[in-house]
Amino acid sequence: MARTILIWAVVLAAGAFALQWLEAQYLLRVFPREAYVGLIGLGFALGGLWVGWRLSHRPPAPAAPLAPDSLGLTGQERKVLAELAAGRSNKEIARALGLSPNTVKTHLANLYAKLEVTRRTQALNRAREAGLIP
Repeated sequence: MARTILIWAVVLAAGAFALQWLEAQYLLRVFPREAYVGLIGLGFALGGLWVGWRLSHRPPAPAAPLAPDSLGLTGQERKVLAELAAGRSNKEIARALGLSPNTVKTHLANLYAKLEVTRRTQALNRAREAGLIP
Protein backbone atom coordinates (compact mmCIF):
# COMPACT_ATOMS: atom_id res chain seq x y z
CA MET A 1 0.00 0.00 0.00
CA ALA A 2 2.82 2.39 0.87
CA ARG A 3 4.50 1.61 -2.46
CA THR A 4 1.33 2.51 -4.37
CA ILE A 5 0.98 5.79 -2.49
CA LEU A 6 4.62 6.63 -3.15
CA ILE A 7 4.28 5.89 -6.88
CA TRP A 8 1.19 8.09 -7.20
CA ALA A 9 2.86 10.87 -5.20
CA VAL A 10 5.83 10.85 -7.59
CA VAL A 11 3.56 10.78 -10.65
CA LEU A 12 1.46 13.69 -9.40
CA ALA A 13 4.54 15.68 -8.38
CA ALA A 14 6.08 15.15 -11.82
CA GLY A 15 2.83 16.25 -13.45
CA ALA A 16 2.67 19.39 -11.31
CA PHE A 17 6.31 20.17 -12.09
CA ALA A 18 5.71 19.70 -15.83
CA LEU A 19 2.69 22.02 -15.77
CA GLN A 20 4.62 24.69 -13.86
CA TRP A 21 7.50 24.41 -16.32
CA LEU A 22 5.11 24.73 -19.26
CA GLU A 23 3.50 27.79 -17.65
CA ALA A 24 6.88 29.45 -17.23
CA GLN A 25 7.83 28.67 -20.83
CA TYR A 26 4.47 30.04 -21.99
CA LEU A 27 4.98 33.29 -20.09
CA LEU A 28 8.43 33.64 -21.63
CA ARG A 29 6.87 32.99 -25.08
CA VAL A 30 9.54 30.44 -26.00
CA PHE A 31 7.20 28.24 -28.06
CA PRO A 32 4.00 28.99 -29.98
CA ARG A 33 0.69 28.52 -28.14
CA GLU A 34 -0.20 25.34 -30.11
CA ALA A 35 2.95 23.62 -28.87
CA TYR A 36 1.84 24.07 -25.25
CA VAL A 37 -1.64 22.79 -25.97
CA GLY A 38 -0.15 19.80 -27.78
CA LEU A 39 2.27 19.01 -24.95
CA ILE A 40 -0.47 19.17 -22.33
CA GLY A 41 -2.75 17.00 -24.49
CA LEU A 42 0.04 14.49 -25.04
CA GLY A 43 0.74 14.38 -21.32
CA PHE A 44 -2.89 13.67 -20.47
CA ALA A 45 -3.14 11.06 -23.24
CA LEU A 46 -0.03 9.22 -22.03
CA GLY A 47 -1.24 9.43 -18.44
CA GLY A 48 -4.61 7.98 -19.43
CA LEU A 49 -2.98 5.14 -21.34
CA TRP A 50 -0.72 4.34 -18.40
CA VAL A 51 -3.59 4.34 -15.90
CA GLY A 52 -5.71 2.19 -18.24
CA TRP A 53 -2.87 -0.27 -18.67
CA ARG A 54 -2.34 -0.50 -14.90
CA LEU A 55 -6.03 -1.05 -14.23
CA SER A 56 -6.52 -3.65 -16.98
CA HIS A 57 -3.52 -5.80 -16.04
CA ARG A 58 -4.67 -6.89 -12.62
CA PRO A 59 -4.26 -10.58 -11.83
CA PRO A 60 -7.48 -12.59 -12.14
CA ALA A 61 -9.25 -13.54 -8.95
CA PRO A 62 -8.77 -17.18 -8.01
CA ALA A 63 -11.72 -19.45 -8.64
CA ALA A 64 -13.87 -20.12 -5.61
CA PRO A 65 -13.48 -23.61 -4.18
CA LEU A 66 -16.32 -25.96 -4.97
CA ALA A 67 -18.13 -28.03 -2.39
CA PRO A 68 -19.17 -31.39 -3.88
CA ASP A 69 -22.65 -31.27 -2.33
CA SER A 70 -23.35 -27.71 -3.47
CA LEU A 71 -23.05 -28.61 -7.16
CA GLY A 72 -26.23 -30.66 -7.25
CA LEU A 73 -24.88 -33.38 -9.53
CA THR A 74 -27.28 -36.17 -10.35
CA GLY A 75 -26.26 -39.81 -10.09
CA GLN A 76 -26.09 -40.13 -13.85
CA GLU A 77 -23.91 -37.01 -14.11
CA ARG A 78 -21.54 -38.49 -11.53
CA LYS A 79 -21.31 -41.69 -13.60
CA VAL A 80 -20.60 -39.69 -16.76
CA LEU A 81 -17.95 -37.72 -14.88
CA ALA A 82 -16.29 -40.93 -13.69
CA GLU A 83 -16.22 -42.26 -17.26
CA LEU A 84 -14.88 -38.93 -18.45
CA ALA A 85 -12.11 -39.15 -15.87
CA ALA A 86 -11.25 -42.59 -17.23
CA GLY A 87 -10.49 -40.92 -20.57
CA ARG A 88 -13.38 -42.33 -22.55
CA SER A 89 -14.99 -40.64 -25.56
CA ASN A 90 -18.67 -39.75 -25.72
CA LYS A 91 -19.47 -42.91 -27.70
CA GLU A 92 -17.59 -45.09 -25.22
CA ILE A 93 -19.37 -43.45 -22.30
CA ALA A 94 -22.71 -44.01 -24.03
CA ARG A 95 -21.96 -47.71 -24.56
CA ALA A 96 -20.70 -48.21 -21.01
CA LEU A 97 -23.74 -46.57 -19.40
CA GLY A 98 -26.36 -47.74 -21.88
CA LEU A 99 -27.22 -44.20 -23.03
CA SER A 100 -27.47 -42.52 -26.37
CA PRO A 101 -24.56 -40.26 -27.41
CA ASN A 102 -26.93 -37.26 -27.36
CA THR A 103 -27.86 -38.00 -23.74
CA VAL A 104 -24.16 -38.13 -22.87
CA LYS A 105 -23.69 -34.74 -24.56
CA THR A 106 -26.57 -33.35 -22.50
CA HIS A 107 -25.06 -34.67 -19.26
CA LEU A 108 -21.69 -33.21 -20.22
CA ALA A 109 -23.27 -29.83 -20.96
CA ASN A 110 -24.94 -29.91 -17.54
CA LEU A 111 -21.63 -30.86 -15.91
CA TYR A 112 -19.84 -28.00 -17.67
CA ALA A 113 -22.48 -25.54 -16.49
CA LYS A 114 -22.39 -26.77 -12.89
CA LEU A 115 -18.59 -26.79 -12.79
CA GLU A 116 -18.47 -23.42 -14.61
CA VAL A 117 -16.09 -24.64 -17.35
CA THR A 118 -16.11 -24.93 -21.13
CA ARG A 119 -13.79 -27.89 -21.86
CA ARG A 120 -13.33 -31.52 -20.82
CA THR A 121 -9.90 -30.90 -19.30
CA GLN A 122 -11.20 -27.93 -17.30
CA ALA A 123 -14.10 -30.04 -16.06
CA LEU A 124 -11.73 -32.77 -14.90
CA ASN A 125 -9.46 -30.27 -13.13
CA ARG A 126 -12.39 -28.60 -11.34
CA ALA A 127 -13.85 -31.99 -10.40
CA ARG A 128 -10.51 -33.04 -8.89
CA GLU A 129 -10.31 -29.76 -6.96
CA ALA A 130 -13.79 -30.39 -5.59
CA GLY A 131 -12.93 -33.97 -4.66
CA LEU A 132 -15.48 -35.51 -7.02
CA ILE A 133 -12.91 -37.74 -8.71
CA PRO A 134 -9.49 -39.00 -7.58
